[in-house]
Amino acid sequence: MRIPGLGGWSEDPLWSYAYPRLVDSGPLGRAAWRAGMGSDLTLLHEAAAEIGTLPAGSRVLDVPTGSGVALRGVRPGQGVEVVAADISTTMLARASAAARRLGVADQVSPAVADVGDLPFDDATFDLVVSFTGLHCFPDPRRAIGELVRVLATGAALTGSSLFADTGPRWVPLRIAGTRAGVLGPMCTSVEARRWLREAGCEEVELALHGALGYFRAVRAA
Repeated sequence: MRIPGLGGWSEDPLWSYAYPRLVDSGPLGRAAWRAGMGSDLTLLHEAAAEIGTLPAGSRVLDVPTGSGVALRGVRPGQGVEVVAADISTTMLARASAAARRLGVADQVSPAVADVGDLPFDDATFDLVVSFTGLHCFPDPRRAIGELVRVLATGAALTGSSLFADTGPRWVPLRIAGTRAGVLGPMCTSVEARRWLREAGCEEVELALHGALGYFRAVRAA
C-alpha cells in the first residue's frame, strides 16, 4: 500500500524537495540528516567534491541526478562534461536549474536515461556518481552492471545508498519508503560489494553509516 500524499518518483515525491534543502542548509541540515539517517552529511559533500578534482576534458555521469545534488562538486570553468541523467524529466529540469544556480550549466548536459539500459557506449566516462540512487532502482544488480560498463578502465564509481542490512533501527524508514513508492527492492551491502566485483571492479570500498552506505570502486584494467 502506498502512503498517500508522498508519491513515487513519477509523481514528483516530497523527498525530492526535502533532500536538496537538507544538503544546502549548513549545520541545521547536517543535524537533521544525522537525526533522520544516522549519518554525516559531510560524507556526501566530500564524495561529490571528487568531481571537482578532475582535469579539463573529463567526462562524468551523474545518475540518477535527481535535483542535481552532485553538481555542487563541479567547479565553474573547470572544463569537464557532466551528463546529468535521470528517468524523470521533472528531475532533469530541477538539475538543470541547479546547474544554472551554481554557475556550471555550460558543463552540464541533461539526458533522459534508464539506469538498467544506459544509452552510452562502454568505457566512456572518467567518473560515475550515483548518490542516494541505488535503493530506488528496480534492479540494483543490473544497474551496477550498467554503471560499471560505461566506466573507463581505472576510473571510479562512487555513490551512496540505503542498504537492507543497516540494522533494525532503520527498518521503519525502509518500510515507509517502499510504501511511498520512493524505494525499490534494494540490496544488502554484501550483495553490492559482490556485484561490483562481478561487474569488473577492484578496490571496492563500502562503509555503512547509519541508514546509508557509501561506496567507491575502480574499474579494473
